[in-house]
Amino acid sequence: MSIVRKVKLTLKSRPTMEGAGVRLKRAFGYADSSLDPFLLLDDFHSDNPNDYMAGFPWHPHRGIETITYMLHGNVEHGDSLGNGGVIESGDVQWMTAGSGIVHQEMPKKSKKSLLWGFQLWANLPASHKMMNPRYRDIKMDEIPEISVNDDTVKIKIISGEVNGVKGPVQDIITEPEYLDVTINPQSEFSHPVKRGHNVFAYIIEGKGFFDQDRDKSAGVENLVIFKDGDEVNISTEDEKVRFLLISGKPIGEPVAWRGPIVMNTEEELRIAFEEYQNSTFIKHN
Repeated sequence: MSIVRKVKLTLKSRPTMEGAGVRLKRAFGYADSSLDPFLLLDDFHSDNPNDYMAGFPWHPHRGIETITYMLHGNVEHGDSLGNGGVIESGDVQWMTAGSGIVHQEMPKKSKKSLLWGFQLWANLPASHKMMNPRYRDIKMDEIPEISVNDDTVKIKIISGEVNGVKGPVQDIITEPEYLDVTINPQSEFSHPVKRGHNVFAYIIEGKGFFDQDRDKSAGVENLVIFKDGDEVNISTEDEKVRFLLISGKPIGEPVAWRGPIVMNTEEELRIAFEEYQNSTFIKHN
């Protein structure tokens, strides 16, 4: 018998400042067994360039993956390995820092001042923390968008699978699923998820019911963390809802985390920051 997941917790994202002075909303930013393997989700959303143009100048990463999804605006990136490019509206960048990258992410000026995107951090298991860094740059037209339930639900599939359609990001160790889902008013969406995987939703427009019992709706900038089960069931009343639906296989290992570096032990953290100071941080050409 299939078990529909119930809501474990609903949290409101909180204003914070990162980088060189970027104002954003943080949905979560901590290691928790109910979110593992995910560590952080930031929502940067403003039409005031003073809130974001300072950007994220050069900084290191090791031991994690950073997933950037842009809805509006452009962000230029570059790194210590000579990679560079622009993440444009609708694009995704899935960066595996692995053994170490030093990079920067800087918003670009445009006629439209709205910048809106998300950055998700996914942990790497100890066996992969020192793997070679890699990028997966996914353009908007590479991300499949499908309609289900008589066109009442639209889904952009970044990773994972819906109705036999797979997203472009595959072969990730924690088996993540990353969907951008819009449900019309007076509609319903059920989606199977692997039992034992952690699942959360982050609402970016409208409001909906994220529990089959429909006890309480959740709205914009709310994080919904689900209990275990085989599927999620989300429905609406007189308003549509749009949300990110993200799930992954828990790693279940100790987390030692300081700033942009996430390892398993304090000693590994000490070594990482010492190498960064000594210019021996980069392990891969």
